[in-house]
Amino acid sequence: MKLEARAAVKSLHAYRPPLAGRQGLRLDFNESTIGCSPRVLARLHSLDAETLARYPEREPVEREVANFLGLDAAQVLLTNGVDEAIHLLCSTYLNPGDEALIVVPTFAMYSLFAQAQGGRVVQVLAGASFAFPLDDVLSRISPKTRLIAVANPNNPTGAAVACEVLLKIAEAAPHAALLVDEAYFEFHGETILSHMPLPENVLVARTFSKAYGLAGLRIGILAGAAEQIAMVRRVASPYNVNAAALAALPEAIGDQEFVAQYVVEVQRSRAALERELGALGLHYWPSRANFVLVRIGPAYAEFIQALRARGILVRDRHTDPGCEGCVRLTVGSEKHTQTLIAALREVVREMKPHLEVTA
Repeated sequence: MKLEARAAVKSLHAYRPPLAGRQGLRLDFNESTIGCSPRVLARLHSLDAETLARYPEREPVEREVANFLGLDAAQVLLTNGVDEAIHLLCSTYLNPGDEALIVVPTFAMYSLFAQAQGGRVVQVLAGASFAFPLDDVLSRISPKTRLIAVANPNNPTGAAVACEVLLKIAEAAPHAALLVDEAYFEFHGETILSHMPLPENVLVARTFSKAYGLAGLRIGILAGAAEQIAMVRRVASPYNVNAAALAALPEAIGDQEFVAQYVVEVQRSRAALERELGALGLHYWPSRANFVLVRIGPAYAEFIQALRARGILVRDRHTDPGCEGCVRLTVGSEKHTQTLIAALREVVREMKPHLEVTA
């Protein structure tokens, strides 16, 4: 006899993000390219030894975040990034053998955490041009469906789903938790939280990693009906968000001018990048997030390496369903986007015979 992991864990495909050696302009992980608000940095510099010696108290900051969202404190749980929110939902609602319904391609952690819990992942392939396949989703809902995860906007495609569509899914599956992952909400500008009161089975995730520039602090939000959040809270550690993140968060949400300026700059940059991709003859999908998915073709790996040689990191999405030969480009400040565009022009000129271009 020896110690062995559960069968569900042993069968998992380990997720290893390509973090090593990320030197240069980081346009691979959809991080902010300008960092966080100066107010956040000032607050972090003010932390003293006593603050760091105490266990962090999450609830006062949850009240501030709830007020910011226009919700009651009982409707909000702070999490260690959206990743933990997904993990907690799977722990709360999935029994072994239950089904998690996921439209692919999408964020890998939905599938990973569902499978780790012993759930069965039911994948629904997105439609043409990554259109959301509502009819196919509705047809795959069964009595075993206990979790439905939808990223809105979606990663890696940048496509968005109308809130009315999401509400139809919630109505069709009242026995399943519908996770609406709004990690890229700020760049899209539309949220299902504007449709309050929401059905009890709708839970909304947000992050401060993207528009707020706080990926290193790992802090997110899970919001929903108070009764459901209370259940999720039971499986969450009371100290899941660290003291530095809790100290910084009120300053981050308090500096909406900083966030708004960056979002507008990203939206301008996104439009400029999409125009340039079109002019270069590269096929891309219009995005509502802070990235653009581009089809390069069989030479995608050489394309990524050519940009890396110019000090620019971008993300390989070739293995995602429907994304063969695709690369994802993070959109940041206008300065950084112009650096990317200049490099793209050089790489396309050099590699044009090997790329899937229309002209």
